[in-house]
Amino acid sequence: MPEIWVLRLGHRKSRDKRVSTHVGLVARAFGASGIIFSGEYDNQLLESLKKVVEKWGGPFQIIHEQNWKRVIKEKKNLGYLIVHLTMYGLNLPMIINEIRHKFYEERKNLLVIIGAEKVPGVVYELADYNVAIGNQPHSEVAALAVFLDWLFEGRELEREFKNAKLKIIPCKKGKKILKLSDNL
Repeated sequence: MPEIWVLRLGHRKSRDKRVSTHVGLVARAFGASGIIFSGEYDNQLLESLKKVVEKWGGPFQIIHEQNWKRVIKEKKNLGYLIVHLTMYGLNLPMIINEIRHKFYEERKNLLVIIGAEKVPGVVYELADYNVAIGNQPHSEVAALAVFLDWLFEGRELEREFKNAKLKIIPCKKGKKILKLSDNL
């Protein structure tokens, strides 16, 4: 299957740590290969997400890259389809089949861009698709989850992670966690 990378623009250490953490959690759980954070370097954020991968499995890569424009251009040069999630783009139901076709049939890797602070206008120009999850202000966490869910048509929820030390056993009531490794 082709790769999906998420580019989180403009992380601000003091303001965005919880939201950026949740973006990373959603990216991993919903099928992305990795996440690239731009903006302020935040070792605590990177280490926190690496610990999740260590316990709950992967593969999933976490990277910081200050120059987000270079990331977009490099991925574009590698043939990636650039998808920017925004409330100003084409509505998801109008465009998802075309993106899905390029991902599954043409085997195109994806770079999914989500903002933190105001997204520079050049991102709209660099993107192959500006996709609106809704035409109202919304969370980048929700936008990423909805986009990946629509792309995978719900199959991402059945994903098994390699090298997991913990696994949740679905149950009607209570919590069941299976310990797969003694190295916790």
